[in-house]
Amino acid sequence: MTVALMWEARAVEGRGEELLAWVRTQDLPARPLRREVLRAPQDRVLVITWWDAAYDADLPELPEPDGELVTRAVHRWRFESVPED
Repeated sequence: MTVALMWEARAVEGRGEELLAWVRTQDLPARPLRREVLRAPQDRVLVITWWDAAYDADLPELPEPDGELVTRAVHRWRFESVPED
């Protein structure tokens, strides 16, 4: 089964590039199948990692950035892949 972990944070206004740079320096203790970093208006950064694991597996996640860099706590979601019909 493939599990996707989504991590999304919103930087303090004008600090989106700094948050993006911070995300890029964060190493995980294990290597996911894939890791993608995206950005959006309002200085938001999204990281999606894909893992070959059970839905409830203990998987490494990105930490919370420094509170002065973000406007709120990080949002996190977990999804599992669904086979096509």
